[in-house]
Amino acid sequence: MTKTLLSIGYGYSAQALARRVLARGWRVIGTTRDVLEDGGPTEVDLLQWPGGDVPLEGVTHVLSSVGPNEDGDPVITALRDQLATRAAAGQFDWVGYLSTTAVYGDQGGAWVDEDTPVAPSSRRGAWRAQAEAEWQAIPGLPLHIFRLAGIYGPGRGPFAKLMAGTARRIVKPGQVFSRIHVEDIATVLEASIDRPNPGAIYNVCDDEPAPPQDVLGFGAELLGLPVPAEVPFDEAGMTPMARSFYGENKRVRNTRIKEELGVTLAYPDYRVGLRAVKAAEDLESYTPPATPPAL
Repeated sequence: MTKTLLSIGYGYSAQALARRVLARGWRVIGTTRDVLEDGGPTEVDLLQWPGGDVPLEGVTHVLSSVGPNEDGDPVITALRDQLATRAAAGQFDWVGYLSTTAVYGDQGGAWVDEDTPVAPSSRRGAWRAQAEAEWQAIPGLPLHIFRLAGIYGPGRGPFAKLMAGTARRIVKPGQVFSRIHVEDIATVLEASIDRPNPGAIYNVCDDEPAPPQDVLGFGAELLGLPVPAEVPFDEAGMTPMARSFYGENKRVRNTRIKEELGVTLAYPDYRVGLRAVKAAEDLESYTPPATPPAL
């Protein structure tokens, strides 16, 4: 029987997994909030949701990457009963929920792993923690939770802002972030599908938590551009959302994805990852302008 992946929220990370399973002969159904037009992707059965029914008939694998809000997880609100009924019938081989390391809150730069108690310190983290609990409460669901660090990859690297001269190296002493390349996310998800362990929780991040200013500086060096000047955090004038990310400081361990799933990261640190993004964005022949962009 052909395996079918229902990808609820067919976005950046979900598309990376879809490419993998399509190559294995799977069927992929993806939901999007965008209005669909003729001439879209032909390999994936796309449907607009919310706004229509989500077909669960014949689905063997489910991935949800839809973010919650103050009203809860919209997927759980709409599909809880259907998911529970089909889980009780043993229909699903694997269910994955993409969460975030924000559920750990601020740890003052300390290391966290999957056994660290959930202690969100932001609304975003609290919503995610509640959504995880809602997914876990569905009886019989072969659920796997993936707590993602900051996602980057082709189209989501620092190069466009660096070339436009709009990148800022904001510095908050002692601040570090964990990251993950989108293709390594797909590797982890695919490994979990091949080694299902219902109830498991996985941190999905690379090996090297690092200060954001170091990452941006390395990106500038790769392009041969001047490294943007440092901007103190207190003087940066960021939006409340952007400031909230700096309110959480932690280092995230990824031991479980390696030991339990046998994952070898293709991009174990931001230096390897950004070199790959530069190549994927066809910037190998990029020549810095004679007059560098204003920084």
